[in-house]
Amino acid sequence: MHRVTRAGLLIVAAMASSPVLAETFAVVPRQVSDEKAVFATVESVSVVPARGRIGGTVVQLNVREGDRVTRGQSIATIGDEKLALQMKSLDAQIDALQAQSTQAQTDLTRIEGLVERGTLPRIRLDESRTAVNVAENARRARVAERAVVQQQLTEGEVLAPADGRVLKKLAAIGSVLLPGEPVAMIAEQNFMLRLRIPERHARSLKAGDRIRIDGAELGEQTPRFGKIELIYPQIEDGRVIADAKVDGLGEYFVGDRLRVWISGEQRSAFVIPSGYVTTRFGVDYVRVQQAGGAVSTPVQRGRRLPAPDVPDGLEILSGIRSGDQLVSP
Repeated sequence: MHRVTRAGLLIVAAMASSPVLAETFAVVPRQVSDEKAVFATVESVSVVPARGRIGGTVVQLNVREGDRVTRGQSIATIGDEKLALQMKSLDAQIDALQAQSTQAQTDLTRIEGLVERGTLPRIRLDESRTAVNVAENARRARVAERAVVQQQLTEGEVLAPADGRVLKKLAAIGSVLLPGEPVAMIAEQNFMLRLRIPERHARSLKAGDRIRIDGAELGEQTPRFGKIELIYPQIEDGRVIADAKVDGLGEYFVGDRLRVWISGEQRSAFVIPSGYVTTRFGVDYVRVQQAGGAVSTPVQRGRRLPAPDVPDGLEILSGIRSGDQLVSP
C-alpha cells in the first residue's frame, strides 16, 4: 500500500482550493450615439421594365411574380400575324425572282453560243447579261426584305434586361401590346434599405454612419449592422430619404418594413458586456478587481448598446469609473 505523506496532502489541498482565472474587462469611456428608431423599407437599387420591341399579341408568357430571372432570359413572346403574312409574300416573290434569274441565265448561255457562231449580233449578248444582273439584284433585294421581317419576328422575344426578380406582370396571354410597352417589372438583384427619417433627426446624419437592425426583425439572435451610403438632398413630407447597405439582406419581399436604429448625437458612456452583470434580489452587481480581490459593486444599468466589438454591450449609468477592471462572474 502506498503511503501518503502530510506534504502531499497539503499540495493536493492547495491545488483544489486555488481559484480559476476569470476573464477581465477594462472599463474605458467610449463615444456612443443616442440612437433613434426609424422605419425603413427593403427596396431594389433599381426597378427596370422588360419591354416588347414590336407590337402584337402576347402568345407566350414564361414567368410569374417572384420568379428569379437572368439577363437575356426570355420572359414572353409577342406574335404579329402581319409579319407572318409578309414572310409568305416575300417567300413567293423570292421564288418567282429565282425562276426569272434562272431563265435569264439560261438565255445568256444560249445567246453566247449563237453570238460565237455569228448568228446573233453582240448587242444581244449585252442585253442578256443585263437581264441576268437585273433579275439577280431583284432577288437579292427581296431576300434582304425577308431578313428584316425575320428580325422583327425575332424581336418578338421579350428578354430580361437585368438579373433580378419579377415584381409584377403587366400583361397576360392574349394581351395586345404596342411597340415599347412593358410586359413585366424586374427588380435588380442588389437590395438595399430606404430610410425615411424625420428632418429634426437628420441634421447630424451623414453618409458612412452606421445603422443597426435588431435580430428579431430578421428572425435572428444577433443584431445586424449596415452603413448609410447615400442621403438624398430633397425633403419629402418633412422626411429625409437615405439609402443604406446591409449585407445579407433578404431578397424576396420588396417593400418589407423594418425598424432601424440610426445614430443621433454623440456622448460619452461606459459600455460593458452584459455577461459581467449579475442580478440578486433585484439589484445589479459587477465584480471589480481590487488589491484584496474582486469585490461586488452595485451598478445602475442603462439600455443595451450593441457594438461590433461588444455585440452584447450594456450601458452602465453609475457604479463604475474609468480604469476599473471588471471580473467575469
